Amino acid sequence: MNEQGFAELSAGYALGALSPEDEIAYREALDAHPEWLSLADDDARAASFLAEGVEEVTPSADIRASLMARIGAPGAVAPASVRGAESAADPDAADAGDELSDDDPRAEATAHPVGSPVTEQIQMVQRRNWTRSLFALTASIALLVGIGWGVGTLTEGMRAPSAESVLAQIERSGDAHSNTAQLADGGEATVHWSPSVEGVVLVADGLPEIADDQSYEAWFVRGSAPIPAGAFESSDGSAALLLEGEMQPDDVIALTIEQSGGSPSGLPTTDPIVAIPTSA
Repeated sequence: MNEQGFAELSAGYALGALSPEDEIAYREALDAHPEWLSLADDDARAASFLAEGVEEVTPSADIRASLMARIGAPGAVAPASVRGAESAADPDAADAGDELSDDDPRAEATAHPVGSPVTEQIQMVQRRNWTRSLFALTASIALLVGIGWGVGTLTEGMRAPSAESVLAQIERSGDAHSNTAQLADGGEATVHWSPSVEGVVLVADGLPEIADDQSYEAWFVRGSAPIPAGAFESSDGSAALLLEGEMQPDDVIALTIEQSGGSPSGLPTTDPIVAIPTSA
C-alpha cells in the first residue's frame, strides 16, 4: 500500500466509515509504516472539528414513551398528546376511547378526560410535529453538507502528498538518487528522486531574495525544451518543493525567478539561478 491509499483509509477510519476489511488493512498499514501516524492524527483532529460543529440536543421526555408505546413495549404509556393525535387518525380508536368513563383508571394517564380529543388540540399536535420534522430535516441537510465539505477537503488534501512525505519515502527506498548544485550566492539546491517512488523533490537553501511580486519557478529541461514544474515562494531562503509532472531520464532541473505565480507564458523569462543534471 502506498501513502495515498493509506491516506484515503485514514480519512474513512477517522469518520468511522470503514468496512471491517478496510479497517484491518488500515491498522496493518499503520503498523508497517509508523511514519504515517501524523496523517492519521491529522484526520482524527479534522473529524473532531466536524463533530464540534454539531450541537447536542436533549430529547424531550415524551419521545421515549411515545416510541415504546408505538412498538408495543410492555408497560409503556404514550403521552396524552400522542394518544390524542392517534385517536384522531383512527376513528375506531376514538370510539373506543369514548366508551371509557372518567372513573376508568386509564383516565389518570391523560391530561384531559377520556374521550375524543378536541379538534384544536389535534391541530396543535400536528403543527408541532410538522415543525419538528421540518427543523430536523433542515438540520440534517446542514449537517450532511458540512460533513460532505469537510470530507471532500480532507480527502483532497490527503490525495496531494507533501514534499516532506515523498522525500521520506525516497530516502527509505533502496534506489534513492540525488544531485546537488551550488547557487551563485553560496546556497545550494538538491534534487531527490527514486525509480520506485512516484515524485521528485527539490530542496533548496540560501535562495536569493526576491520581490513581493515575484516567485521562484522550477523547470524540467528536456533537451532544449523547458517544462514548468511548479512555482513557489520562500520567506527565509529555503524550500522543499514536490515538482509537478514526471521527470524523464537525463532531464535537467532548473530554477528561475519569475513574476508572482510563475511565468504566464509557460516559458522562462530569466536565466536559471541553478541547473541540476539528473543523468549519472
